[in-house]
Amino acid sequence: MENLEQLQLVVAEVQAARQQVSSVRAQLQELEGTIAAVESQPEDLALHRQMGGVLIEVADRAALLSDLKETLASMTVHLERFSEREKQLVQTYDELKKSLQGAQE
Repeated sequence: MENLEQLQLVVAEVQAARQQVSSVRAQLQELEGTIAAVESQPEDLALHRQMGGVLIEVADRAALLSDLKETLASMTVHLERFSEREKQLVQTYDELKKSLQGAQE
């Protein structure tokens, strides 16, 4: 029974890891879109950034792009970590599943 409970825990962890990976991927896509939009925005048009509940005009486009790209790099590292954790959990799941199948035979 202990292995079955452990398997159920790993299944829950795999599901949580997959949700995290999916969420971070969506955030990365949004961030990439934002960077592309900022880069394509004509210099003579103002850019605004939401801060809390208000929009603030951006005075320094280069600093904004730098911040966005740093955030993108950081989130990419997080995605790699989450993906690696998911891979490890799936491997643990497969091992537990084989162990349970072997015990039942």
